[in-house]
Amino acid sequence: MNISGEMIIGARIVRGAAGTVRAYNPGTKQELEPAFGLASPDDLAQACLLADAAVEPYRALSLEERANFLETIAQRILDLGPALIERASQESGLPTARLEGERGRTVGQLRLFAKVVRDGLFLEATLDSALPERTPPRADLRMRKIPVGPVAVFGASNFPLAFSVAGGDTASALAAGCPVVVKAHNAHLGTSELVGKAVLQAALDCGMPEGVFSLLIGEGNMIGGDLVSHPAIRAVGFTGSRAGGLALAQIASRRKEPIPVYAEMSSINPVYLLPGALATGGAALAGAFVDSLTMGVGQFCTNPGLVIGVAGPQLDAFRTAAATALQLKPAGTMLTAGIHTAYTDAVGMRAGIAGVTLVAHGSSEGAGCAAKAALYECDAATFLANPALEEEIFGPVSLLIACKDEGELLAVTRHLEGQLTATVHAVASDHALAGALLPLLERKVGRILFNGFPTGVEVAHAMVHGGPFPATTDPRSTSVGATAIERFLRPVCYQDVPAGLLPDALKDGNPLRIARLVNGELKLPA
Repeated sequence: MNISGEMIIGARIVRGAAGTVRAYNPGTKQELEPAFGLASPDDLAQACLLADAAVEPYRALSLEERANFLETIAQRILDLGPALIERASQESGLPTARLEGERGRTVGQLRLFAKVVRDGLFLEATLDSALPERTPPRADLRMRKIPVGPVAVFGASNFPLAFSVAGGDTASALAAGCPVVVKAHNAHLGTSELVGKAVLQAALDCGMPEGVFSLLIGEGNMIGGDLVSHPAIRAVGFTGSRAGGLALAQIASRRKEPIPVYAEMSSINPVYLLPGALATGGAALAGAFVDSLTMGVGQFCTNPGLVIGVAGPQLDAFRTAAATALQLKPAGTMLTAGIHTAYTDAVGMRAGIAGVTLVAHGSSEGAGCAAKAALYECDAATFLANPALEEEIFGPVSLLIACKDEGELLAVTRHLEGQLTATVHAVASDHALAGALLPLLERKVGRILFNGFPTGVEVAHAMVHGGPFPATTDPRSTSVGATAIERFLRPVCYQDVPAGLLPDALKDGNPLRIARLVNGELKLPA
């Protein structure tokens, strides 16, 4: 499949006429061919109107047809073969092995949501029988969840496949029954076109209504604001910076009909090194921490940007081992020139904060948009007094906080902003302190993990990739895992609706053969 610089509006592959933009190779600092045409306001409006027109025919399809569509998208992405990986590597600087793994994750997400659709549990079908003899009588009440309508999805900079055109937001929205309009990230234009055409081919193969998927290319903030403002759009999925997520949320809140923005934004993902764990395996923890910190050049939203422990010989040994490991790590190419510049500037500012000292940095600068990893340190009082130390630096940098005692460690925890993850390294002798930490962390984060590192987010039914602000704009949601579908659904109650007019999910005979809650009891299909 050739890359031609085009976008997708409904069933048409078109070239935007509102200017051009090119992708960029961060390893060589060179632009890539071809030039991509930018969408005009009319292009955007047409994509949104087609999505709105597709709502009824798409949600009326059977669960099997919807699931098959998701699985066909997965197969069409695989059918792109090496060309997809080669282009994604050129545009991101990411190695082939990482991108092949990300492609597998992308396909896995689509297949997971196909299973979710077939199971039908996401409908939450609930029936309360009429009680005409009761005083007062109770009506026949039935409830199911329906899709909210067209969803705007913004491709992320750090995952050109898994959080992009056919990534988790798109997969969960399509699974919910919502048409999708994707705004491609300008760092991955060729990758986005390839995947977008794969989605379009799947839609044509499966006979989907026109408008179930569109892909727009636009430069700057204008197209994003216009997309969120369009009255046909009913929800937004976004992964990116705090500034970007908040800007979209403000636009959405100012609409005549405000809509939810599910933005995954900013997190420094604290890692706790409890005394017993440090005493029994501090050197190994240091090596694993540095590996996690530098994975993907630190460009994961779950990067361990904060390490917290109690000052003493064991924390000193960890610091020394981490410094040694970090000094052996070469610089790595960052995703874009803008990310590289922001990282360099932010690290320079951190180095200038009073009370913050450099523990170690990586071994070399490297070529192109390459970043050198760094570890800094301060005491708890410095951290608590300086809000700038809580700000995420997108890249391979972390801050070690040496607390005077366990009480200060808990005080730092109470002070933290909302996070995607928190990691606790503990052995049996640490369980009392860990038990005190857990209720605090439950209020601060979306995922708590023990004796591991947060980089790596499994796509599974129980996964939560979310958390309190500023990790996300809505702490009740997740952008990864089966429950991500809930963002794009809303409940509808049917009271005394004639049997012939009820949706299949709520009919007495249970024609969909799904699990339902009937008069407060879970009923499985016979």
